[in-house]
Amino acid sequence: MNETLFNMEPARKATEWHVAHCDGGSRGNPGPAGYGAVVEDSEGRVAARLSEYLGRQTNNFAEYSGLLAVLGWALEHGVKRLRVVSDSELMVNQMKGRYKVASPALRPLWEEARRRVARLEGFEISHTLRGGNQEADRLANEAMDKGMGRGTKAAPAGSAAPDSTSSGRAGDPVRGQATPAQAVASLKGVEGYVQGGVVHLLDGEIPDGTFVTVHWKR
Repeated sequence: MNETLFNMEPARKATEWHVAHCDGGSRGNPGPAGYGAVVEDSEGRVAARLSEYLGRQTNNFAEYSGLLAVLGWALEHGVKRLRVVSDSELMVNQMKGRYKVASPALRPLWEEARRRVARLEGFEISHTLRGGNQEADRLANEAMDKGMGRGTKAAPAGSAAPDSTSSGRAGDPVRGQATPAQAVASLKGVEGYVQGGVVHLLDGEIPDGTFVTVHWKR
């Protein structure tokens, strides 16, 4: 055996990057919540599938729980470098320091995530649309189904699973999700801010198709 190649193997593994797709959701906000995640090694092989039912929580709480789960898995299994892909624009930008963490419920999760990241040699996080996170989304929904005592059934190709956190076209009511009229009637208000002409919510989300009136203060 080539001794030089043998000695290089540990060094090569130390510089490898694992990739984790994570997702969290809630049915209602807050409501029954769960997260799902898929971790792949440097050669694209699935190293772990993680999911958990979280009880009654917000969507953003579930997103952070998924991030903490993959960070915890990485540290437990000696992974030194981790790339995380998430469809939560809020969480990604908070982890990058672009957005402030104003929510008292999210602040401790953000702080713990930062502590875990500091123990890694390399960390990156990026945003994707929901279509780029399908397996993590499926695992999150399965966790919610199990936690709510529901059986999981395979959805027909090209369709969303019942009560999925995925949304249809704007204005199309999704089973298990409030219609626009119901959402407006039940919504008391959410805080947010405008950056680059886009409204960013500090906590929670508004269902697609909901009609809103925006009031602002300087």
